[in-house]
Amino acid sequence: MSLSYESSGVRYDQLDAFKRACQKAARTTAGALAAHGYAEPASTRGESAYLIEAADHYLAHVEEGLGTKNLVADAVQAATGKTYYREIAIDTVATIVNDLATCGALPISVAMHAAVGDSGWFADAARAEALVAGWAEGCRQAGAVWGGGETPTLQNIVEPNTIVLAGSAIGRIAPKSLRVTGDVRAGDAIVFLASSGVQTNGLSLCRLIASQLPQGYQTPIGFGDTRTFGEALLAPSVIYVAFVAECQRLGLKLDYLAHVTGHGWRKLMRLDEPFVYEITAPRPAPALFRFMEQAGPITAREMYATFNQGVGFAAYVHPDLVPAVLAAAKATGYDAWLAGTVRKEGARKAVVVPSLGITFEGDTLQVR
Repeated sequence: MSLSYESSGVRYDQLDAFKRACQKAARTTAGALAAHGYAEPASTRGESAYLIEAADHYLAHVEEGLGTKNLVADAVQAATGKTYYREIAIDTVATIVNDLATCGALPISVAMHAAVGDSGWFADAARAEALVAGWAEGCRQAGAVWGGGETPTLQNIVEPNTIVLAGSAIGRIAPKSLRVTGDVRAGDAIVFLASSGVQTNGLSLCRLIASQLPQGYQTPIGFGDTRTFGEALLAPSVIYVAFVAECQRLGLKLDYLAHVTGHGWRKLMRLDEPFVYEITAPRPAPALFRFMEQAGPITAREMYATFNQGVGFAAYVHPDLVPAVLAAAKATGYDAWLAGTVRKEGARKAVVVPSLGITFEGDTLQVR
């Protein structure tokens, strides 16, 4: 029987319903901004970052969590003695600041939230030092200051041998014209930026796969890749802030940006307005994903509905800008390519990948 994300205990229909309820209630508090000289701009609810509007700038705010990837690091450390908490820290910063950058905001300050079940977790000096070093490195990659954080001990809430990693960030858009508003038009090009692997989503399903393998995380993934399953999963996430900053510096208009995280390639249609996003040049899935598809087994459709499949970020731009956008990505160290186009088909919203025979209709992504 094929595995799915639901079989690992993650049910997006329940999570997304709660998120929509939160958005509805949160809108009723927006009037509080006026007393501070700010306002809530249109169309910010349901996006990856929350914007606050002033006369000459926007502030952006994001709170995000790592998820369960640190449990993979714990298991690999137990088997090999090697700590991957530097990578885990970069992952956590990445998932925060990549969301922030989707609206055009560049991060200013990042805060850490590290909750443990027992303060003895920090007694492993090598692990704790790796976490600190990685967090600082993630902030440097994002061009942000590490502004502070919180380290609560939550006995009987968090397991004593684990840590819950999350954090928040604030950013700024100035001038206001740099805001990425979702100004997408039919004919826009879709540019993909490569991921480093699973990054920070789908790890519950990855852990379920590992539990079924005789060698667990020590299983070689093959497909031309010499790493073990655990090593491949723990590759640190890519931080895409420098790409956004370079496009802004060059005056390249970004019509929309998507951080391809939870919901896999369905996230490509996060924009509220209905469009069909046709991916005409998908790359073959990297070895890690092919290994998981086979080991699960997991259907190809479920793989693209859950994992990024080698794509961590997507930029929607006017087709005339594609060469310059690709050059900006290359200049800042990213692997990017022209992957598809945006079409208008009335009220239809969908992601279509013809060469793979995969289509996700709009009702498969309900985040607003």
